[in-house]
Amino acid sequence: MFYLELFIVLAAIFIGARIGGIGLGVMGAVGLIILTFGFNLEPTTPPIDVMLIIIAVISASAALQASQGLTYMVALAEKMLRKNPKQITFVAPLVCYLFTFVAGTGHIAYSILPIISELATKTGIRPERPLSISVIASQQAITASPITAATVALAALLAPNGIEIIDILKISIPATVIGVLIGAFVTNKIGVELKNDPIFNEKLKDPDYVKMINEESKTTDIQSIPKSAKVSVLIFIFSVLVIVLFGAIPGLRPSWTGADGAVSSLSMVTVIEMVMMSAAALILLVSKVKVSTVSSGNIFRAGNEAVIAIFGVAWMGDTFIKGNYAFIESGIKDMVLTAPWTFATALFVMSILLFSQAATVRAMMPLGVALGIPAGFLIAMFPSVNGYFFIPNYPTVIAAIGFDKTGTTRIGKYVLNHSFMIPGIVSTVASVAVGFLLVFLFGL
Repeated sequence: MFYLELFIVLAAIFIGARIGGIGLGVMGAVGLIILTFGFNLEPTTPPIDVMLIIIAVISASAALQASQGLTYMVALAEKMLRKNPKQITFVAPLVCYLFTFVAGTGHIAYSILPIISELATKTGIRPERPLSISVIASQQAITASPITAATVALAALLAPNGIEIIDILKISIPATVIGVLIGAFVTNKIGVELKNDPIFNEKLKDPDYVKMINEESKTTDIQSIPKSAKVSVLIFIFSVLVIVLFGAIPGLRPSWTGADGAVSSLSMVTVIEMVMMSAAALILLVSKVKVSTVSSGNIFRAGNEAVIAIFGVAWMGDTFIKGNYAFIESGIKDMVLTAPWTFATALFVMSILLFSQAATVRAMMPLGVALGIPAGFLIAMFPSVNGYFFIPNYPTVIAAIGFDKTGTTRIGKYVLNHSFMIPGIVSTVASVAVGFLLVFLFGL
């Protein structure tokens, strides 16, 4: 029965991923119905806390976007990149990483990628190099930011094990930064130099093409951005710092003594929800934007899709794991504990199917907890949920290919031999390896 139930779960995930959008979540519900009524598995409790955290964070991020705060951040990124065009293969991914880390969303990369492509081309650097590793950096940053759905989902799952969000950050931040830098170093050697690329040289025979790539693009005028946008960015960054501070110093959180004498303190889940919702409110009051603008933005839409995806997939996954815990424990527990990298591989493969770090965390990490994998190991393996670059159809991947007018960033003849494969594999493996090293150093 186990394998038939597993087939149902994987089929629901595969079909949902093919549908796209809310398809993943609603197909998860279909899978749950089959498991419940067809196999008599008792449904678990839906992941309400994680869903509420995502709603709170997305509310603040969408308000920041509506206030032009993200536009201001992109203008700053452009300024940083134009100061260091010769080192763009190393500077660009760090800029994308930083802005994704602060904003909590990879959507900000769309506005930075064309700048990276233009500067690389005019500097004579193969655009494939900075573009590919920058896309990977924006993905890696998702597993290091304290306000992304993936990080808060992992924090919520590991909270019963005494793990605070700061425990995740002190491993994931240095691990992913080092992983991205190693990826950038390797990527800097990929392909021939731009001046020797046959596709680029063929395009140079067209005078209109030469004129196009030599045109000076219009830089964003920071002074034209309203002051309220800059204040909104400060509010958002301050909120992120407040969350990190409460996570680092649990004593700052209020506590209460119950009738039985037991002391309980405010959970980080509640802190994140309160702080990010309050940040959204302050940004709306300061910027005075229309609320309809917030709800119509792509960040708000993507966030709602993430909530629905996690609702269905996580509920189905939790039900499947609980209903088959005895079989799973007896079958693969020893293997996973002896060779943790096998579970990291499973996380990576599942992320390819789900196209979402948060959905992968909620679908797979409960299995890791159930198998008795140490919390520190799960944190070290966290970056392995960044596998959705593997199949080159994710929006940021497609956008990077489109922005590269030289044609060096491409999908190969065999599809999987695309520009993002080596940077993605190297960065992910390096991040996980460094993560394990840090776990041992910190004694987690």
